[in-house]
Amino acid sequence: MSRIRLLGAVSLLVSIGFPTALAAQEMISDTTARKQPLTTWGVQLEEFEYRYSDDDEELGVWEADSFYGTDELKLRWISKGEYSLEERAYESLENQLVGQVPISKFFDAKAGVRFDTPEGPDRTYAVLGVVGLAPQWFEIDANLYMSDEGDTSADLDAEYEWLLTNYWILYATLDATVAFSEDREIGVGKGLVSTETGLRLSYDLIDRTFSPYVGVVHERKYGDTADFAKAGGGGTEDWFAVIGARIAF
Repeated sequence: MSRIRLLGAVSLLVSIGFPTALAAQEMISDTTARKQPLTTWGVQLEEFEYRYSDDDEELGVWEADSFYGTDELKLRWISKGEYSLEERAYESLENQLVGQVPISKFFDAKAGVRFDTPEGPDRTYAVLGVVGLAPQWFEIDANLYMSDEGDTSADLDAEYEWLLTNYWILYATLDATVAFSEDREIGVGKGLVSTETGLRLSYDLIDRTFSPYVGVVHERKYGDTADFAKAGGGGTEDWFAVIGARIAF
């Protein structure tokens, strides 16, 4: 009789404990799965536009950003370029491949390589930078570069947006480049190299995935860089009317 009772008790414990253990294991597995970083990817065209200058120059311009990874680590491919529609040639072409990690609540650090095809010999650079939101919600992208020729430079991209309505958005941008050494082969002088300022009015047509815009852009070269441009028969300052779209996938 005692053996029968013991077997009955064991059966009861197994019938209660085994499903409970399975449920606990499933809960642990579910919790572990939920703790895994979420992998995301995307492609953004911050600028995809046609430019027409005050001296009848026509350009196709783009700035694209592709990313893959998690909040802890992202791999980014950044492409920027200007294509002359009249000469059917690139005026500039830049590609960056960087890894990006968070360093604070609002900023990420990034490091990688940059490949340029400027006017003159191609250049390869090491890249170290930060990207994020500064006070007053300015979007900041600041970078230091060292070329394969040993020349160093830095650039700063800043953007601010005014939400005029739920659909109309005004973007102000500033891009500035500084060189800490001269690279005459590609027409870059020491000091402030160039600035580009822009103002674009966009309409959010499809939930920030497609936003056509119109605007104006001003470009200027400075110092020795301007002198190199003049010596090569080029200009040092341009105004552009622009029409384009911001696109996200």
